[in-house]
Amino acid sequence: MTSVITDDSSGMGPLVAQLSRGGQRLRQADRAHPWVLDTVVVALVFLVFCLPDLLRGGVDDGDGPRRFRLAFTELPVAGMLALQAGLVLPLLWRRRKPMAAFGVIAAVFVLQWSLGAALRADVALFVALYSLALHGRLRQLPGAGAIMAGAMLLVAVRASSAVSVWDALFFLLSTATAALALGLMVRIRRAQLAGLRERATRLEIERDQRSRLATATERTRVAREMHDIVGHNLSVIITLADAGAYATDIAPERGKEALQLIGDTGRQALGELRRVLGVLRETGDGSSGGPELSPQPGIADIGALCATVRAAGLEVVYRTSGDVEAMDGGVQLTVYRIVQEALTNTMKHAADDTRVHLAVAVTDTGLSVRVQDTGPAAQPGPPNQEGHGLVGMRERAALYGGTVSAGPTDGGGWSVEAVLDLTSQGGAR
Repeated sequence: MTSVITDDSSGMGPLVAQLSRGGQRLRQADRAHPWVLDTVVVALVFLVFCLPDLLRGGVDDGDGPRRFRLAFTELPVAGMLALQAGLVLPLLWRRRKPMAAFGVIAAVFVLQWSLGAALRADVALFVALYSLALHGRLRQLPGAGAIMAGAMLLVAVRASSAVSVWDALFFLLSTATAALALGLMVRIRRAQLAGLRERATRLEIERDQRSRLATATERTRVAREMHDIVGHNLSVIITLADAGAYATDIAPERGKEALQLIGDTGRQALGELRRVLGVLRETGDGSSGGPELSPQPGIADIGALCATVRAAGLEVVYRTSGDVEAMDGGVQLTVYRIVQEALTNTMKHAADDTRVHLAVAVTDTGLSVRVQDTGPAAQPGPPNQEGHGLVGMRERAALYGGTVSAGPTDGGGWSVEAVLDLTSQGGAR
């Protein structure tokens, strides 16, 4: 028994899918040619409700109890056809102008029952009320309800010789209420579906925006990393190459040492580039297929960075205070890149006897980095413009609620100072 139920339920899937696709195609066709459905509705009402009256002479054609037949007036075919046209033809614009269609049908309905005639085409009034609840303005429904109640009362009074007024009124008002409720239910359902479609569209747009924002953020991060890596190491290589070329004739051993340092610096830069690009090439399963990735540099690597700068000919004095090794990895990378960029800028503008003082201090609430040199001050760029290096330092510091200031010192030279807030969420230890 269980297997039979399972087979039946599994077979409902394709049927529901086919019905859904068929309904979607019908809705698309209706949106393209709305007059087709309206014409079909009018044709169906005529065939099912109007044609039998025309063929048999109305509801008083011998069907039903004798007292019921005697309660209504027999109409000629021409009059019956005219009233049917007045009841049915307004359904052609029941969706475009539902209140107008309902008003015309209600007027013809009242005229018909004032003459004492009963027609099966009276069902058009209920169809018009349904269409008004579905397509019309909600503030029109109270007026339409009052008109409907008056029309139903007229019918109940006219049929009082055959049926109790209260019984007839209960049946007629129940039918009208059902038509009104069905129209409102379909309207609410369509509004819910439209809201769901709008929400799905909005979520797709937000997803695409988040994706583009994440892509832009990642591009900015990678560009900043590439600038720090390439800019610093190329500055060191250029400085060493110039020094080696100058020392070749005077002290060949110094030229050889410079070439070795150029090779070491190039290999270090290549390794860092592979690390950054290797992350970008990672596949979905987490395997990059490239070289092993080394850890991100931190405060502990600043010593080696200073040694490279010293090899390029600058004198660097480096000191720290506080528990710098306990910093979060992101904070350490930020400090390293700020120091790297500051030293790179110093090498670009340094003289032969330039001295660099580098200090990293950690307190309970913050971390400060100060890089000050005794060389000539860097030439400022155009107004309202800053180099990418200073912008990158400020972007890194801003991640931890910090600031970066740079400018010439009173005694000559250049100073860069960064302050990070370790109490913020990003700077938590």
